[in-house]
Amino acid sequence: MAEQEGPAAGRRAPGELESEVLAALWAVGEPAGAGAVREQVAGEPAYTTVLTILTRLHDKGLVTRERAGRGYLYSPVRDEAGHAAAGMRDLLEAGGDRATVLARFVSELPAEDEKLLERLLRDHAAEQATGTALDTRPARRPRGRRS
Repeated sequence: MAEQEGPAAGRRAPGELESEVLAALWAVGEPAGAGAVREQVAGEPAYTTVLTILTRLHDKGLVTRERAGRGYLYSPVRDEAGHAAAGMRDLLEAGGDRATVLARFVSELPAEDEKLLERLLRDHAAEQATGTALDTRPARRPRGRRS
């Protein structure tokens, strides 16, 4: 049987364009206008489509905007990891029995992720005990001095 062609063929799933626009903002790495964001999104969406998505993201509190001339520059409220963590937290809160949801989540983790989670939980407990902040940033190499 042949695949059906039509208006739905090639369309994005609901919310997919919002995710792509948010990813484009993260990729730009600084406040950006709709045109700069549009250049980072696959499929060449219309400028007005990107502008509409940015407005929706602003209304949802996922991006901030600041006036720049006649338009706006947009910035994500959270980095990519923070956004993913907030989504996981929302799913956990909507899942009903938290213990069962967490148990199922952990039981389905690959071994290396389970070990990472154990280490993060230990580090978090140590942070709570000592009052120091948990540093989740990757290690950075010291810069050499320039003469």
